[in-house]
Amino acid sequence: MRELSIYLHIPFCARKCRYCDFLSYPATAREQEDYLTLLLQEIEKQSLFYEGYRVISVFVGGGTPSLLKADAIKKIFKKLNYNFIFEKDCEITIEANPDSLTLAKLEACLQAGVNRLSIGLQSADDEELRQLGRIHDYRTFRRAYEMARQAGFQNINIDLMSAVPGQTPASYRQTLERVLALEPEHISAYSLILEEGTWFYEHQKELSFPTEDEDRELYELTGEMLTSFDYRRYEISNYAKAGYECRHNKVYWKRGDYVGFGLGAASMVGDVRWSNKRTMQEYREAVLSSSRFVRKTEVVPDMPKEAASASAEAPGTLSAQRARLAENVQYLSRQEQMEEFMFLGLRLTEGIRKQAFLDKFGIPIETVYGEILGRLRQDELLLIDDSIRLTPYGFDISNYVMSKFLF
Repeated sequence: MRELSIYLHIPFCARKCRYCDFLSYPATAREQEDYLTLLLQEIEKQSLFYEGYRVISVFVGGGTPSLLKADAIKKIFKKLNYNFIFEKDCEITIEANPDSLTLAKLEACLQAGVNRLSIGLQSADDEELRQLGRIHDYRTFRRAYEMARQAGFQNINIDLMSAVPGQTPASYRQTLERVLALEPEHISAYSLILEEGTWFYEHQKELSFPTEDEDRELYELTGEMLTSFDYRRYEISNYAKAGYECRHNKVYWKRGDYVGFGLGAASMVGDVRWSNKRTMQEYREAVLSSSRFVRKTEVVPDMPKEAASASAEAPGTLSAQRARLAENVQYLSRQEQMEEFMFLGLRLTEGIRKQAFLDKFGIPIETVYGEILGRLRQDELLLIDDSIRLTPYGFDISNYVMSKFLF
């Protein structure tokens, strides 16, 4: 059986954070209940297309999934378990904000099979949290973290953010020290990016962000401190204790098959990418109209000829039923697949195995990228033996390196 990862999108939040450009918004209890009904229907109706798969990871993201009631969390996983075959050691993650966690919800998650919790802290400085638009303070986070341990969670990730308005190396160091003292199994540390359409983007001239050099100092501080506490960097922005790398995230970087359920959720199966409808009206209409089961080989009329001819062997081929929910459908060309293989794989510290490229594309990687690889190695940006991976300097300017693999 082929491996599959599942992403579930819960678009609700108590309040939009100033930096957030995700598909999320506040919603009433009734709106949440209506959405849950649609989500459960989508899971059941779409599961037919994944009969030949076993699920190796599930990630419930948002939004703020921890806003859901304990009963709703149980219903979601009951539906998933009924419709999919799960690997015995399947990694199951749910995202949470500190202010919305309760012991009842945490226990419901564990009972439902959730074995990994990702808590959005962002900063241990209350003023920085206020600047970010978060509605919790550090004390609330500590209480939530301790409650998660009390409930029985043994695999916890903490999200952190640097380059926050008003942040200094001293305040960021204090955040790292406070988090490291808690000994979470995994830490995701991202630098703030000003995304168009966010509050920060619209008000950036009114705020004092760290300079480029200061941002660089914070980036280096992250690596130094986390490494000294035995966290291994396995991806550009992710660090983990031994044995606790996020399995679900690695599926993305290694271009594994994953399917997304819920509003705007993204999927990539069999070298076909698509995302679900992004408005509730379109999403509702699509789910409700997908009332009949169809064969996997029933293809969309405007599917590219080469994709249609391979539909019997390509589980990623979109059926007419799946197409009702989908938008931004992209049948990746061989060239696009190679590009993704390179710039996604290089995010991982383990890099890209030459043999994996040969197995996937039937051609040595040097035949396609030999000149580029040679030049980047000469510039001390890549290490090359049986695998290809970024040097420390290469990680520092990873966007530049990865751009070289786009034709």
